[in-house]
Amino acid sequence: MNIFLYVIIFIIGTVFGSFYTLAVYRIPQNIDIVKKHSYCPNCNSKLGFFELIPVLSYILLGGKCKHCKQKIRIRYLLLEVLGGVSFVVLAIALKINISTLTLRSLITYVFAILYFTALVLIAGIDKEHIKIDKRVLAYGIIISILYMIYLYTIDSASIYRYAIYLAIYIILLSVDTFLLRRFAKDSYTTNILMLLNIILIFTEEKMLFATIIMALASILIYVLIRKLEQIKVGSIKLKINEIPTGFFVCASNIILIFVMTVIRNI
Repeated sequence: MNIFLYVIIFIIGTVFGSFYTLAVYRIPQNIDIVKKHSYCPNCNSKLGFFELIPVLSYILLGGKCKHCKQKIRIRYLLLEVLGGVSFVVLAIALKINISTLTLRSLITYVFAILYFTALVLIAGIDKEHIKIDKRVLAYGIIISILYMIYLYTIDSASIYRYAIYLAIYIILLSVDTFLLRRFAKDSYTTNILMLLNIILIFTEEKMLFATIIMALASILIYVLIRKLEQIKVGSIKLKINEIPTGFFVCASNIILIFVMTVIRNI
């Protein structure tokens, strides 16, 4: 029965994975992600039902658009599979199975999915555009506040901890709204700090610290590789605003969650 449950969770995850690819492409271009029908970005042909089945459609179509025969980037398939695997991993991490399924565990799992969605969208957009989209960040802040409210209602922990998290948001949002915008400054750093606060709320202090260490190490490796590539072509310029810091932070947190889940279940 648990295998059947995880198969269903995997299928749901692939649907979300398909949505992630759509959202990462459309959000930066201000294209509606709900009402506008899915279409081929090459020939603009509307996609039918059988062209939108996660994983299977890509395989059956041979990785090509049915209408214009343009190759579909394999990242779409990989993100759909990753979505399915990630949802199963989250279920295992929260010990979701037939015998232990309760309303509380189900609510916690829904919050985990919402959190994972925020990380994936922030990472995907930042990797492509070196930008943390305000709308996605606002979504992350809202679900983290709702999560804090949920935790406070079921947990006897002191409210002061949650008050500190909320105060951090208020300070960062105030700096972003009243100071940085006034002087037309880039708020990327402030957005990173708010992203870290979201991670702190959902995964707590130890995981946040590990995420920061892993992200910094990943950025260092990325910079070294870029430097070597640029030296080969006679250029050694690499601006800090060319580094997708948000992508590395989100990716590091997701990887650590996966690793910790595997370790706990060995």
